[in-house]
Amino acid sequence: MYIAQSLRKENIAEYLLYMWQVEDIIRAYGCSLTRLRREYIAHFDYTDEQKEEMTDWYGNLINMMNQEGKREQGHLQINQIVLQQLSELNAQLLGSTKFPFYNAEYYKVLPFIVELRQKGGTNNGEIETCLNALYGTMLLRLQHKEITPNTAHAIQEITTFIGMLSDYYKKDKEEGLEFES
Repeated sequence: MYIAQSLRKENIAEYLLYMWQVEDIIRAYGCSLTRLRREYIAHFDYTDEQKEEMTDWYGNLINMMNQEGKREQGHLQINQIVLQQLSELNAQLLGSTKFPFYNAEYYKVLPFIVELRQKGGTNNGEIETCLNALYGTMLLRLQHKEITPNTAHAIQEITTFIGMLSDYYKKDKEEGLEFES
């Protein structure tokens, strides 16, 4: 909860990846708040009040997952909205002549996106494809599985691209971006 609050302000892509991880953690505990509290939240070095706040937060997420039918897979609507906002910002940035470095990075990453879509057999949007690649790589690293040099290169490029998008998202929220004069 506290990490999510901080990430949402600082880096929206990291926030979204974190929230996907939270969804998976909830699933790993069978969407059971009792188990989450006892086996997960209890291990944090927080005050009792902070642990109660975390329990409430996880409880709300579990309720949403149940209501939205996301107990087994998929992402919560609150996370889908963030993904949609990022996709819309991506389209605005690409449609403007004011962001040549972003456009250049996009075209650098586009072949990787196309390849990922073909390998995955999905028709996800470009931003979701990039975030799925980052999330999948994070999971591989957590499992201490090998990442090929080609994959590492693709992930490095995708990370740069998504980092730029996150920076523009933050700037747009704080100051507003001008897309055309």
